Amino acid sequence: MEGYYYVYIATNTRHTVLYTGATNNIFKRTWQHKDKIHKNSFTAKYNIEKIVFYEVFTNSIDAIAREKQIKGGSRSKKLKLIEDLNPCWHDLIEESLK
Repeated sequence: MEGYYYVYIATNTRHTVLYTGATNNIFKRTWQHKDKIHKNSFTAKYNIEKIVFYEVFTNSIDAIAREKQIKGGSRSKKLKLIEDLNPCWHDLIEESLK
């Protein structure tokens, strides 16, 4: 079943750690990060709670390829993606719920 797929970069409140992921439900994934559903995960350990960049895809193959491309890139490339889209580093999911 095809739908929407999201590739995202999330961070902690101090913006010291970046996490790149992919999901078909960005709202649910945000909630999972914030509530630390997986207690021993990287995102729980480093308090990853804020999505500061995302792209939308209509098929999972393209989304997974883009996730791998972003993950393989340098921190400076990830910072550029974030700052081009979201220079103030707002929580994009929180903002969309307002």
